[in-house]
Amino acid sequence: MEGSLLADRLFDGKTKKMDYDNVATTIFTPLEYGCVGLSEEEAEKRFGAENIEVYHTSFKPLEWNFLNMQAKPHPDNLCYSKVVTVINEDNRVIGVHYVGPNAGEVIQGYAVAVKAGVKWETFVDTVGIHPTCSENIVDMYVTKREQAEVNKGGC
Repeated sequence: MEGSLLADRLFDGKTKKMDYDNVATTIFTPLEYGCVGLSEEEAEKRFGAENIEVYHTSFKPLEWNFLNMQAKPHPDNLCYSKVVTVINEDNRVIGVHYVGPNAGEVIQGYAVAVKAGVKWETFVDTVGIHPTCSENIVDMYVTKREQAEVNKGGC
C-alpha cells in the first residue's frame, strides 16, 4: 500500500499518505497475537493517561473444550483482549489487541472499524456472534481503572 500511495503522489498528483498508526498486525505463534491501532502506552503518551480508557477481558475459546482430552487442558484465562479508547473524543477506539486463536481473522474486521473512527458505544451495541472468540471484544465491560486484572472463566 505504501508503494502505491507513493506512486500516486509522484506520478498522479495525489496527496494521500500512509497511515502507520492503524496497520493491522498479527504474530502467528501457537497462541496468536493481533492488533490494530495504538498500544495502551502509546495512547497515554499522545492523549494523556487521564484521557484513556482501556476495556479488557480474558477468556477461554469454546473449541478448546473439545480438543484432545488427553492433552493438558488450557487455563480459562489464557486468551486476552483489550480495547483502547480516547475518553474526551466520545470514547473513540484507537487500539484493539487480541491474544487467541485466529488473531489475523479477528483483527482484520476490527481494523476497518478503527480506521473508520468507531466509537466504543458501537462495540457495546453490537451483538456478538456466539460462540466465537471475536465476540469477547464486543462483550467487554470491565475497564482497567475498575479492575486491573481480569480472570473470566470459559464457556
